[in-house]
Amino acid sequence: MDIKRNGSRPSGKGPAEYFTGSVRMDPLIEAADPARVRAAHVTFEPGARTAWHTHPLGQTLIVTSGLGWVQTEGGPVEEIRPGDVVWFAPGEKHWHGASAGNAMSHIAIQEALDGKAVDWLEQVSEAQYKK
Repeated sequence: MDIKRNGSRPSGKGPAEYFTGSVRMDPLIEAADPARVRAAHVTFEPGARTAWHTHPLGQTLIVTSGLGWVQTEGGPVEEIRPGDVVWFAPGEKHWHGASAGNAMSHIAIQEALDGKAVDWLEQVSEAQYKK
């Protein structure tokens, strides 16, 4: 058994190459091999969002607070609220973040394949974000 006590691990800032706006990431799970699961509690300030990205084994988001937006490539921007659970299939190009006027937090869960859980792509443009 391994207990990670609340407050025992520092929050991190979402790197500018992968996020637009103010994003805080709080680590939850970084399972040791042979397990592959990774999870973090991610908080987006209004207007903040990820860059486009994919996950080799998919990703689940569990919205915990606020009002957010998600989009898959070619699809509409969808609104997400607390209690919503979003699944992105392996290799599905997508982004997620806060709405323009509200912050949003979610738990992001994904598995690593050969040590890699995400493939980052280009930034989401203002025009794409405000669709």
